[in-house]
Amino acid sequence: MKVTIIAVGKLKERYLKEGIGEYTKRLSRFCDLQMVEVEDEQAPDTLSPAQGEQIKRKEAAKIAGKLKEGTFLIIMDVKGEKKSSEDFASALQTCFVTGRSNITFIIGGSLGLDIELIKKADLRLSLSDMTYPHQLTRLILLEQIFRAFKIINGETYHK
Repeated sequence: MKVTIIAVGKLKERYLKEGIGEYTKRLSRFCDLQMVEVEDEQAPDTLSPAQGEQIKRKEAAKIAGKLKEGTFLIIMDVKGEKKSSEDFASALQTCFVTGRSNITFIIGGSLGLDIELIKKADLRLSLSDMTYPHQLTRLILLEQIFRAFKIINGETYHK
């Protein structure tokens, strides 16, 4: 099983890097995990809607260049589907048993994702109705992926 997380922007905070490192290590017994960062586009302080769309298109082009053909594509989207940890685990397990063992998660930049990229998603997933910084979303997502693998394998994990 291969899990790829493509995120817009560079992770800078040490505490997040350490947390991501810990979950990367924990996940190594369940899957081949790859973290990919694509450079975010600089946005002026005053941004027109057209400029925002142009930035999202440029970021989407960078993301598209990193996508593997045939991957099960999950877009992290505040307007996406909300799942319990058990339902998320079930969705991943369904991918695995149906031969979709290559899963890619995309975390967009501060402006979100281009609509054309969103349309390509097999699943639009929301972690919460709350808004999290994109860097923190990486850590939360990794924890939920780890939890899902523990559930799939019938292992206990704190609630």
